[in-house]
Amino acid sequence: MRIRALLVDDEPLARQRLRHLAGSESDLEVVGECADGLEAVEAIGRDVPDVVFLDVQMPEVDGFGVLERLPRNRLPLVVFTTAYDQHAVRAFEAHALDYLLKPIQPARFKAAVQRVRERLLERQAGETARGLLDLLAARQSPTAASVPPAGPADAATPAAGHPHLTRLTIRTQDKVVVVKTADIQSIESAGNYVAVHVGKESHILRETLSALESQLDPEKFLRISRAAIVNLDHVRELQPMFKGEHTVVLSNGQKLPMTRGLREVEQALKYG
Repeated sequence: MRIRALLVDDEPLARQRLRHLAGSESDLEVVGECADGLEAVEAIGRDVPDVVFLDVQMPEVDGFGVLERLPRNRLPLVVFTTAYDQHAVRAFEAHALDYLLKPIQPARFKAAVQRVRERLLERQAGETARGLLDLLAARQSPTAASVPPAGPADAATPAAGHPHLTRLTIRTQDKVVVVKTADIQSIESAGNYVAVHVGKESHILRETLSALESQLDPEKFLRISRAAIVNLDHVRELQPMFKGEHTVVLSNGQKLPMTRGLREVEQALKYG
């Protein structure tokens, strides 16, 4: 299956970044690029892409303006690209839309493309279109983007006696990959997906970070920020950054910013 994609962003470097990331997906075909909203409306009607990577903030006609100008029965799958903070992004998630937060990370892009694949295979484009219509109707609501994202304290905990995960089974296009949780270095949030990092490999799993956190052993895994969980056995260093902030350095060389308190992380490392 070929996925026809249109890239829409008023910044040339942003389009270049998207084009580069798209090149790593063998079934993703970039059918065009647009630098403004009006050009995007014309291209969508002409090229009929399967998915549009659509910048939210553009001069004159923004991403929402593009959607408002399209026929309601021909809305494509849309992946928003945005520099909004996490509070605004919650509005997109509430309508089952995907988004890429700038600067776009490869694992996050891969997760978004996988979500597009699943929607196309399941023929759920109509549901996505309805979600877009709901979002357009709600965009003027003063509370639409004010719901705070869940933090580490919001995660559910397993019931008493419930066993913790020792392995993950991750479906790909042609096989099921079995990953031992002990081998995982970190897990990063990607909307309704997570990117599971094992050595130099990354696997995409359809699961929210909070849901997966509730199934992991809390003595081995620690959520260090809203967007990341680390395996304490693979933490190599805690490096100081600016204004009292720190970065976690893992055994595979990955660096992740942490918002959890330094003393709390040090305690977890001592007794985990």
